[in-house]
Amino acid sequence: MTVCRVRVSSAGRALLIAVLVLISVPEILPQSTLSKAPLLRPNIIFILADDLGYGDLGSYGQRLIKTPNLDQMAREGMRFTQFYAGAPVCAPSRASFITGLHQGHAFIRGNTDLNNQRVALRPQDVTIAEVLKSAGYRTAIIGKWGLGEPETTGIPNRQGFDYWFGYLNQNHAHNYYPDYLWRNEERVTIPPGTYSHDLFTREALSFIRHERAQPFFLYLAYTIPHANNELGRNTGNGMEVPSDAPYSNESWPAQQKNYAAMVTRMDADVGKLFALLKELRLDDNTMVVFSSDNGPQGKDEGGFDPAFFNSNGSLRGIKRELYEGGIREPMIVRWPGRIKAGRTSEHVWASWDFLPTAAAIAGAKPPRGLDGISMLSVLVGRERPEPRFLYWEFHEGGYAQAVRLGRWKAVRRLGAALEIYDLKVDLQESHNLAAAQPEIVRRMERIMKQEHIESEHWPTSQAPR
Repeated sequence: MTVCRVRVSSAGRALLIAVLVLISVPEILPQSTLSKAPLLRPNIIFILADDLGYGDLGSYGQRLIKTPNLDQMAREGMRFTQFYAGAPVCAPSRASFITGLHQGHAFIRGNTDLNNQRVALRPQDVTIAEVLKSAGYRTAIIGKWGLGEPETTGIPNRQGFDYWFGYLNQNHAHNYYPDYLWRNEERVTIPPGTYSHDLFTREALSFIRHERAQPFFLYLAYTIPHANNELGRNTGNGMEVPSDAPYSNESWPAQQKNYAAMVTRMDADVGKLFALLKELRLDDNTMVVFSSDNGPQGKDEGGFDPAFFNSNGSLRGIKRELYEGGIREPMIVRWPGRIKAGRTSEHVWASWDFLPTAAAIAGAKPPRGLDGISMLSVLVGRERPEPRFLYWEFHEGGYAQAVRLGRWKAVRRLGAALEIYDLKVDLQESHNLAAAQPEIVRRMERIMKQEHIESEHWPTSQAPR
């Protein structure tokens, strides 16, 4: 074998080294921050609350519930004002997040199908965990799953997660003092009197400590502040929490004090997570995201009154509705040195965009055919709003569809005419402009028709045409 040697001057060597360094860094950051790029791919932590409304955090206008740690996260990161959940209830919302598909294409489109059966993810459904695992990440979910019952193809360990601890079944997750939880594929007995939320925080901190030497993805799916529905039906107060502190002396109804205490308890645990990241010197190399799976629950779930705290941020609608209050969610992203602190963005995006965003951050290749697109350029300050629409459908209590297209929002419920709202001037969706906007109506109807693929589990023969 002949070895060819080339003499390079010291200046040439310096130039060559500089070029090699630049091309070795993934092009995910603005040029001004390339010198700060971490040697390892960033850790990614996605914290998902359950039934937390758009207006429940101080950084989103809440005045009564204390959320100091999440408010600090917003000050140190980026706050989005037009971020949307995948659906207005649990399982379909999480399915869209985990697979990068909106509800016209996702396999799971309801908590149960029209025959009241639970539907599990299939082997061919590609999840965010599988994508990140292919890029060398350790993956975990802790908390609430809802996308596959025991021994089905939908359990987390068969969908790309290396570690799993929590509730498989969303109804089981209503009980904050369970007899058992799942650790991987093992059913684990829980000591009486153990508040499950506290276990989730402990498990999350343990996972971070254990995996700190390599890139990891942690999906921390808290159950707070979802009500214990059965307890609510029996007692009128399903907001289950060990103590209503620091609101014990407030002259509020018990349900409201408990709800606020649940949110503040979660906020304190988010603070513990950030403290650990700093202790382990992982803070600068970890992107932490916080959001919720759908809008706030109504009075029929635990006795909680969302109007008391303006939990939907004074938007129209709550959980199980495709109006803004049912699907617009708080969204905070913190990534020191990469995301400029204190920014607020009106960029419109949805939970199904997170899979391709995480893939871009990790240098992974997302699957083809996703509805989501990467928002990395928006996160790092190269915001390039693209003309696109967002699409939803909902199958509980009849079929409904919604579309967001620029300033326009369309909603159509079973048996009703299409409604058109101009969100730029009518955020409360109180003035239906369908009669005055026939071209917008036609565009929205075309999108609704083209984006829906019929589902064997959620057939829409009764759908409005």
